[in-house]
Amino acid sequence: MKPTTLAIATSLLISVIIAVLNCILFYSLSIIVPSYFVIIISLCAFLLIGFTFRFLYHRYIITNLNQIHKNILRLRYPNEPFRTFREGERDITSEINQILIDWSNESRDEIDQLKQTENYRREFLSNVSHELKTPIFSIQGYVHTLIDGGIDDADVNVLYLNKASKGIDRLISIVDDLESISKLEAGELNIEQRTFDFNELVREVIESLEMQGRDRNVKVVLNSPNEKQPYVYADKDLIRQVLVNLIVNSIKYGKKDGKTEVRFMDVDDKIIVDVADDGIGIEKQHLPRLFERFYRVDKSRSRDQGGTGLGLAIVKHIIEAHQQHISVCSEYGNGTIFTFSLKKSK
Repeated sequence: MKPTTLAIATSLLISVIIAVLNCILFYSLSIIVPSYFVIIISLCAFLLIGFTFRFLYHRYIITNLNQIHKNILRLRYPNEPFRTFREGERDITSEINQILIDWSNESRDEIDQLKQTENYRREFLSNVSHELKTPIFSIQGYVHTLIDGGIDDADVNVLYLNKASKGIDRLISIVDDLESISKLEAGELNIEQRTFDFNELVREVIESLEMQGRDRNVKVVLNSPNEKQPYVYADKDLIRQVLVNLIVNSIKYGKKDGKTEVRFMDVDDKIIVDVADDGIGIEKQHLPRLFERFYRVDKSRSRDQGGTGLGLAIVKHIIEAHQQHISVCSEYGNGTIFTFSLKKSK
């Protein structure tokens, strides 16, 4: 019931009660009064109580509700003008209630998001420290061995220096990837888009990775359709980095004597690219987190392979920086397919 209706109903009820009490009083005193006198008394009581109730209602309820409403709106919408509530325009109590409910829901979502961000930050710092400690400790071990006399052993000095050098290369790789992903996330990386032959770029990348494929006897092939060569509009160097990351992953984590296939199709104004392997595949529970920084399906094996754990995160940011989409499809035991889109050149 609205406050105005409640005020009228309350005034009427009290007036009726007073009229009944008057009748009882006059009857008990054996005073005979005309009926119109009872009506006049009741009407006067109704008007007096009604105006009194209405005055108190406006003075203490509407004024305070307006102030509460105003404060809530100032906190909730600091940049929007406030319009004073007037009786009869709307139900201010329901409006305040709805604003508080919406605000509570949004605050709950923000708190959940902050908790997720905090967990993500904590996990990220833990992963970064772990990734950096591994090569640092190995370098430290080799250097200390050389300092303790290994430098004079011809069978040890060059071997340990080479291993320390590999550890330094890994540190540089991690730092470079961290710098790249930081720039991508902050939107500081300049994307120089231009038209280029996508077929030609894929062939260049495959040729550059020929030695890595040969080490595991993995054959990397381009399945090019028999139609006009596709030209895309993108940053060629960044898309090269995407292809290198995806193909290197398929070589490293696919099966030996396997096959990696790069294929694409023309769909409307996009080129849809697949990088598919016939390896062991990825279990379903890992797929939603595959593009997270430092996330590894098989942590020990991934570190043995020498990856930084940032490759797929960088790939995702590059594709999204082009306002395109990347996804992964895999069934454990039946290989993995990474699919991304590129804008077709006009």
